[in-house]
Amino acid sequence: LAKKNGQIGETQMSENADKASEENTTKDYIKWVDFTVSKFALTESYEYDRDTYGTERHISWIDLLAWTAAHTGGKFGDDRTVCKCMEELEMEAEAGKKLEELTEDLEYFPYYREVYETVLGGMVGEYEIEEPDAQGRKVTQKRYGLKAFHPIAKGFPYTDYDDFGASRSYGYRREHLGHDMMGQVGTPVVCVESGYVEALGWNQYGGWRIGIRSFDKKRYYYYAHLRQNSPFQKGLKEGSVVTAGDVIGYMGHTGYSKKENTNNIDEIHLHFGIQLIFDESQKDGNCEIWINPYQLTRFLKSHQSEAAKKGDSKIWLRIQDMKDPQAEGFTPPKD
Repeated sequence: LAKKNGQIGETQMSENADKASEENTTKDYIKWVDFTVSKFALTESYEYDRDTYGTERHISWIDLLAWTAAHTGGKFGDDRTVCKCMEELEMEAEAGKKLEELTEDLEYFPYYREVYETVLGGMVGEYEIEEPDAQGRKVTQKRYGLKAFHPIAKGFPYTDYDDFGASRSYGYRREHLGHDMMGQVGTPVVCVESGYVEALGWNQYGGWRIGIRSFDKKRYYYYAHLRQNSPFQKGLKEGSVVTAGDVIGYMGHTGYSKKENTNNIDEIHLHFGIQLIFDESQKDGNCEIWINPYQLTRFLKSHQSEAAKKGDSKIWLRIQDMKDPQAEGFTPPKD
């Protein structure tokens, strides 16, 4: 589900594609998205992408998902149908056929491809990570694969369910445009994708919160209700460049108060949200697009960043350092 003009969209993605296509005749950007891709589809498409990288039969997971959506009307509820669609494209690729040729007559393939590129574009690619060698020494290894992480650090318990679109009443009646993960005060909160800090501080709804923008500016990650008194990782400020897997803050229950640093949320949890931005005019206001990140967090559960406590402090730091090529030399835009 996604929010458009202050409302929750409930139509199928194929209908959204029709609407988006019609609107784009006058304005050249997408204004409506329902992201319904399942954990199963994310896993299957990612594993094929990773395993075939560097070969002639390589297909990106984004193309596999867009191909499937173009055949199913954006439905991912039937795993067998998803599998059949993906296997068809994989066999065609292995037979030497080009994606451009295979998708030439798929009317909605470009729409789904743009949508999934906007949602997932920074999560898979080349990166470098520190790993121990045979002698136990840390050495830097080049990798291709998943470089995004789950928002909760490895080893810290939490509970969750699909609560996107649920009713909220503080301030005014509205829909819940994120995903809540319930846990313990001080649980390390992890940066999902590399980017830069666009917002950091107090908000009466989200309490202590961090907003991180992806380098391509298409995604805005929102981490809210952070710990009272010491919510953020030391040294973090607006404009800071952060790498996926970094500890950026700590779970708490601040918010629902105009008074700064107030615990007014009943249940300790992290509110995690993802906003899509096809045009900068969508960043704030009534045209915001927030997607349901529940299936994505389920997919990322198998890729959590491990953290260790720094002495007797309340600070946790990641154990494995990672270098993201997209972060190298990046300079955050000036206001």
